[in-house]
Amino acid sequence: MTKLRSFLIFPIHLTIQLCNLALWGGLVIFFGLIKLIIPIRSVQEILLNVMHRLYFSFGIFSVAIIKAFNRIEIRIEIDEALSKQKWYLITANHISYLDIILLIDFCAPRIPPPKFFLKKELIWLPFVGIAAWALDMPFMRRYSQAFVQKNPHLRGKDIETTKKYCMRYKHKPTTVINFVEGTRFTPQKHKLKQSPFSHLMRPKAGGVAFTLSAMGELFSNILDITLAYPDSRHPMMDMLCGRMTKIVIDVTTLPVTDELIGDYFNNQAFQSHFQQWLNTLWEKKNARMRAWMN
Repeated sequence: MTKLRSFLIFPIHLTIQLCNLALWGGLVIFFGLIKLIIPIRSVQEILLNVMHRLYFSFGIFSVAIIKAFNRIEIRIEIDEALSKQKWYLITANHISYLDIILLIDFCAPRIPPPKFFLKKELIWLPFVGIAAWALDMPFMRRYSQAFVQKNPHLRGKDIETTKKYCMRYKHKPTTVINFVEGTRFTPQKHKLKQSPFSHLMRPKAGGVAFTLSAMGELFSNILDITLAYPDSRHPMMDMLCGRMTKIVIDVTTLPVTDELIGDYFNNQAFQSHFQQWLNTLWEKKNARMRAWMN
């Protein structure tokens, strides 16, 4: 009976979610094109505000649809009050594409619109790619270490992209989201990368360190967000099939101290210190996940 129910729910739920994405994504793209052809800053600001409302609407409606198809508990724990008038840097683990929807919905009533650092390949994803571009989100081109060694002129390109977009975010309260692991967690990737964390991939420090260097004086806080799906091994599929039962979003508010701002790429002492700070953060995150998942 459970399998039959999932079989029936999946196509209906998927269709509704895709329609929701197409609706709000299409509207964002429409206003984004108007913003592109009208080079008047005041008009562009008004259009961007409209687009942010549409962006939030996508996340809110998507989560409402998820709740309609799943008997689900979404537990959100926040240790301090948040504000839409402040700048935040979110460091989060990454398990599923569902993480993005949940974070948009989380931010909507609490903090400024979130900007994700996205893989370059996502620009071609229908509705998502062009809408993200219209919302001024950076697209990062990931190069392997071996590829960079063969093409040294590409070294640091992601950092250049980060710097360019950080300049844009200085003029209006913004939330910058960094999936610090650089990829979604899967058992295969976890084993291949030999991660020392039982429920997480290794954190990558460079992007976070550079963002703090570029915008550290603006960020009110770092929000360390831990996402978990305690009863699910395949979150996206379980959600679409109506099998999702529990989601945990745990938010720890951290200060932005002088010790976290420095030249990560040219100061060896600072680099070691920052890596140790981030690894300690990930150890605590992993301990929380271990308690929820076991």
